[in-house]
Amino acid sequence: MTVHWAAYRRARRRSRQAWALLATAAVCIVAALSWFFTAGQFAAAGPAPEGPTEAPVFDAQWMKAVQEPNPVPAGSALSALDGLAVKGRAPKTGYSREAFGPAWLDVDRNGCDTRNDILRRDLAGVVFAEGSTCKVTAGHFREPYTGQDVDFQRGSDSSRAVQIDHVVALGDAWQKGAQGLAPKERQSLANDPLNLIAADGAANQQKSAADAATWLPKNTALRCHYVARQISVKAAYGLWVTAAEKDAMKRVLGSCPRQETITAR
Repeated sequence: MTVHWAAYRRARRRSRQAWALLATAAVCIVAALSWFFTAGQFAAAGPAPEGPTEAPVFDAQWMKAVQEPNPVPAGSALSALDGLAVKGRAPKTGYSREAFGPAWLDVDRNGCDTRNDILRRDLAGVVFAEGSTCKVTAGHFREPYTGQDVDFQRGSDSSRAVQIDHVVALGDAWQKGAQGLAPKERQSLANDPLNLIAADGAANQQKSAADAATWLPKNTALRCHYVARQISVKAAYGLWVTAAEKDAMKRVLGSCPRQETITAR
């Protein structure tokens, strides 16, 4: 009887040790997952490309500010994010590019259409068409989404290599409040320098109408600026975010809690 009791006690002790090891392993796994979905996803991705940490917004020497329905809240991007409404996506019924006015209007009335304004703002070594101070025919830049050096050359095929991205995609905006904007406000949203970045054509096509929950720039160094810019646009135009989108934005801003909102002034 004594032998059986001793064996039983040894088995109980080993069982407790095994459960303790499993509990410790579970805690480690939960901690690792928590780390990964905050700052860890950036470290796991390896060193960020040597790309820009910000993208141009405004050049007061030749651009004029677009009238936005609401002022962008000053200060913390995290605080501005908490000020946005959280809702589900509205139906995409009625969406078209034309709902935001003809493409690339001269809404700031500086004499140049928006596409050429953004190329002039974002590219270095800009070359204009002969006799023009608006039509950009060539230039180069460190592309913000990929961190790669990109050349722009105007042409029927070559122009596709550099596209103008809506930071808050118009399709996304339509499903998150833009349906309720006045036509002129939607025109401003589509042409506001705050909402526009010259980008790699392939990256822009990959993004399509995605929000921060499903697409972020490959250049991780830009992500804080990119997300802050989306938040700023949504605040300026009274757009909302989904719960998944807000969570994704908070994860990005968790690595840069001092990131401020962005203004086109």
